[in-house]
Amino acid sequence: MRTDSPDPADLTPVPTVLAEDGVLLREGLAGVLERFGFPVAAAVGDGEALLAAVAEHRPGLVVTDIRMPPGFTDEGLRAAVRLRAEHPGLAVVALSQYVELSYASDLLDSGDGRGVGYLLKQRVGDVREFASVLRRVVDGATFVDPEVVRQLLRRRSDPLERLTPREREVLALMAEGHSNGAIARRLVVSDAAVGKHVGNILAKLDLPLDEDVHRRVQAVLAYLRGRSA
Repeated sequence: MRTDSPDPADLTPVPTVLAEDGVLLREGLAGVLERFGFPVAAAVGDGEALLAAVAEHRPGLVVTDIRMPPGFTDEGLRAAVRLRAEHPGLAVVALSQYVELSYASDLLDSGDGRGVGYLLKQRVGDVREFASVLRRVVDGATFVDPEVVRQLLRRRSDPLERLTPREREVLALMAEGHSNGAIARRLVVSDAAVGKHVGNILAKLDLPLDEDVHRRVQAVLAYLRGRSA
């Protein structure tokens, strides 16, 4: 996935709280965030400090590692889910070293399902791509790392077997939060063709048709989550 990012100078600043226990990575992420229009109001190293920083600074975005002190299990995730409950309009992007499907599910189930992202840390290597994803999440999109989507799809057997290879491609892009127009451009097909694929996918998965992109993505992700165990 590659996405062109606008000039940071043309973007509205979004105050951000960063939570990452690794000092070097935290400093590097802070620099990237500042560069692309996400001024860092606070950079902390554990879940409790994250909660306190959000209460103090009221940011528009939280970027948090999932595993942080003291237990290095799901402290960052639990803090993120709590923040989503307490601040429904707060955009949250969680970072993980590995694909952890249960963590992705918990985060996506928080709040109203909008303005949330789950990324693998390797995605940060392309800083413009990373910044573009953050901006989309702040604007209300839902973004799931493509590798997470692939693993969800691999764990399914039925009824995904009903889908054609092209419908699987479209479903994966839907789950990443892309609009029909964006999917058409990526697959070099017409908007009408994508619309037909989307209709077929939702019908085959017994999901209701819905013109709202975010609700559609959430419906597909909820279906995948509920059947992936």
